[in-house]
Amino acid sequence: MQATESQYTKSLVWFRRDLRDYDHAALYHALKSSRHVYGVFVFDTEILDNLTDKKDRRVEFIWESVKELKTALQNKGGDLIVLSGQARDEIPELAGKLQVKAVFANHDYEPAAIARDDHVANRLQKNHINFHHYKDQVIFEKDEILSKAGKFYSVFTPYKNTWLKTINDFHLNSYPIDAYAHHLAKADSRDVPDGLMSLESIGFERIDLSKIPLPTGMSGGAKLFADFSARMEHYRETRDFPAVKGVSYLSVHLRFGTVSIRHLARTALHLGGTGAETWLSELIWRDFYFQILHHHPHIAAGKAFKTEFESLPFPNNPGYFKAWCDGKTGYPLVDAAMRQLNSTGYMHNRLRMLAASFLVKDLLIDWRWGERYFAEKLIDFDFSANNGGWQWAASTGCDAQPWFRIFNPVTQSERFDKNGRFIRKYVTELAGCSDKEIHAPWLMSAERQSAINTIIGHDYPQPIVIHSIQRELALSLYKNSSKIRD
Repeated sequence: MQATESQYTKSLVWFRRDLRDYDHAALYHALKSSRHVYGVFVFDTEILDNLTDKKDRRVEFIWESVKELKTALQNKGGDLIVLSGQARDEIPELAGKLQVKAVFANHDYEPAAIARDDHVANRLQKNHINFHHYKDQVIFEKDEILSKAGKFYSVFTPYKNTWLKTINDFHLNSYPIDAYAHHLAKADSRDVPDGLMSLESIGFERIDLSKIPLPTGMSGGAKLFADFSARMEHYRETRDFPAVKGVSYLSVHLRFGTVSIRHLARTALHLGGTGAETWLSELIWRDFYFQILHHHPHIAAGKAFKTEFESLPFPNNPGYFKAWCDGKTGYPLVDAAMRQLNSTGYMHNRLRMLAASFLVKDLLIDWRWGERYFAEKLIDFDFSANNGGWQWAASTGCDAQPWFRIFNPVTQSERFDKNGRFIRKYVTELAGCSDKEIHAPWLMSAERQSAINTIIGHDYPQPIVIHSIQRELALSLYKNSSKIRD
């Protein structure tokens, strides 16, 4: 539902995955159509109560970003009301208390969020309050990119080609917030809390900010993007090497909307060249997975995109899974990847593919186990991208890795961490290995192990499986599954 200019005396903007005060669709439309605009963010207990780690890096990132957004809105003459509770109740109650006639928000695409928003919309409607919502976290959504036959895409390349043919300045224009910022308002502190509650008061513990590997808030996103823009031209050559500063590190900022997707895509298109084009493809993948979720919401219920792979008979050895989670599989690059995740909440994209492939096709563990673990640990966890990545690695998803292609963890290590720099950072017990030895340390002689004080099987695990054997088992499992179609 669209609002018209000067339609409301008072309205409310509900911030969610869009923690910024610029180029913000819902905020723009609220400011343009209202004389007084309040802002609100809710620490939603329906989500937070399900988080078992009370030192969750995501909550810390959100808290810091909300703090910065609140200050930014205050500097523009407004404020951000910060609440804790079930958003489905808090938003209608706040709207009634403030006597607003409309609530503005940006789209959220996950089924649980859609159900929440439908509930809020119904509550608001009963009180004669309008609910306006807008596209903001993607360039194209839902049915906006379709084939000539009017069908949605389940293969990325034709989707990307149509995306690129469709894009123009209209889709990338920034929303001019500052032109209407004088409509920002502050609520009476007698009606609403005017401060920012502590993390402890909502049941979480503060952690050392140095352990959040990425700067937070709008300023953090801007800093990272400025740095990446200067090296974007080299992205294609550097993106696959975890020991090299090659990627943008913007995924968590995209997740929580502390950067504008329009600004990022516009910059990449303007710069051009192979590096920018390759990075733009990553942004398009993001849109692609969101539209897959829209057209196939069943994947949010743990279902395989390809129904023929729904019930693959994985052995699911719990000991293997624990070793994978702990970074103690005996395969150094896989272990380094998992230790990076456990200690920082981040994992390099190339390593996400390797770790996922290893879990599913070497350890023969259901991809959903790994998907859930990443969902618990990743600071940039986004359901559509996480699910898409895991189903790609498991060969159960759309446009996925063919099931007969299986990463060799040793050759991947030799190719993408040739000198072992990344491995040595996280698997410190292998620091004494040579650049050649570090990829398969179990091949070192007993004399060599003694010489560098690294006994395989004592100081560092023996490989828990033999890749060549597991590869054949994986091929057999997929090939012989009763649900695989000819």
